[in-house]
Amino acid sequence: MQSADERPEPNFQRKAAIAAGGVIDHAGAVQVTPIPDFDLNRTIFQTLEGGIARSIMQARVGKEVLWQPEAAQQVQEAYEEGVPSAPPVAKGLLTFLVEECDFDVEHADGSFLDHLYFCYEYSVAHYPDHPARVMLLHSILGTGTNTFAMTADKIDALREHLTEEEWTHIEAFPSVLRLLYDLPLRRELWANLDRLDELQSIRFRRVIDNAPIEMSAEDFWVQLNFQLMHLIDFLPVANWRVHQNETTFLAFRDLFDLLERTGKRGFALDYTPPSGPRTLKGETQTRVGWLASLLPNSVVERLSAKSVRRFSERIGHSMEYELRWR
Repeated sequence: MQSADERPEPNFQRKAAIAAGGVIDHAGAVQVTPIPDFDLNRTIFQTLEGGIARSIMQARVGKEVLWQPEAAQQVQEAYEEGVPSAPPVAKGLLTFLVEECDFDVEHADGSFLDHLYFCYEYSVAHYPDHPARVMLLHSILGTGTNTFAMTADKIDALREHLTEEEWTHIEAFPSVLRLLYDLPLRRELWANLDRLDELQSIRFRRVIDNAPIEMSAEDFWVQLNFQLMHLIDFLPVANWRVHQNETTFLAFRDLFDLLERTGKRGFALDYTPPSGPRTLKGETQTRVGWLASLLPNSVVERLSAKSVRRFSERIGHSMEYELRWR
């Protein structure tokens, strides 16, 4: 079992993102193959239901990535030379994470703590005006698939270790994540581009206990930056044209475009949309993976929205929200 007080070594995809301050299609630098007998039940997607949905998710996350030695060396050098060391986490907070929380579940790539520490390091390097510990703790009150690192009765104990700004974003993160995967919020934001400066606040419900939250518009835009940063870690390592209909990639592109269009992106993120032919380079796909890559974007997003609403229904979490305007 991995302990929260042990900083994991990032994989090369994560190192490349942190070093570059952006995301890259690494086609040609990696070999990607399915992992034999991959166990979805050891990941944050263990609660996913439905044979088709589980098969698609298994095909998408059950992959092994082997880097070409020269490419790996270039990434390692860039990471070592250009990335500042993340500050150590306060001892009291670490003690709480170790003694009161359970992070013993795998992420899409490696452990859950691998993901959390990547987000923390990226935030330290590229979003210095806001507290990076938000990204270390963004999922402590729940993931999008109803896994929880702690129980709601420990909220007051957690808050003792946090600033008000940190708590504002940490308690909201799981809820906003679900609202982004559901479609109404993104559609409403896009439909009101001409008056987003008049947005006063947003109201919604906290995932872990359905408590009401109201977040100011200023904090909401910061929260969307944290959300975009989080999505970086779910992007395909290579062959983006083939994988461009993956759920997280769709959410990433839409949120990136929204923040760019509104001038609200506040952290360094270099991203070039995929182009060119839909061919695989250095990657072997399963039949399920190949069929999933052919699904229309609209179908994928509707299925994703339906799935996230189902997860919230199971735990009595309301997906209702309200944008409040001046």
